[in-house]
Amino acid sequence: MPRSVNHVASRRRRKKILKLAKGYFGARKNVYTVAKNAVEKALGYAYRDRKNKKRAFRSLWIARINAGARIHGTTYSRLIHGLSKEGIAMNRKVLADLAMNHPATFKAVVDSVK
Repeated sequence: MPRSVNHVASRRRRKKILKLAKGYFGARKNVYTVAKNAVEKALGYAYRDRKNKKRAFRSLWIARINAGARIHGTTYSRLIHGLSKEGIAMNRKVLADLAMNHPATFKAVVDSVK
């Protein structure tokens, strides 16, 4: 009996990978085995960097809050400790935005902690 091969499924699987490799340079965009390796690597980086993005933004917010706090004569750690002691629940994203774009409001927050 001749060997049965499901061409429909294998073609669909290959087209899916080549579609993901669209825009890649050289053989990475049109040679299946090369494209498969490139796409797997790219998806791995994408997964990793979705986590790293959160880290990077948090550190950026902390740097901005610290800069704003030092202008008003305190430090980041003292400010955060004071906020938690006072029961003021503001996340770092909001605090960083206040420090950058609304300095008067940020000064009021710092003064409420002092």
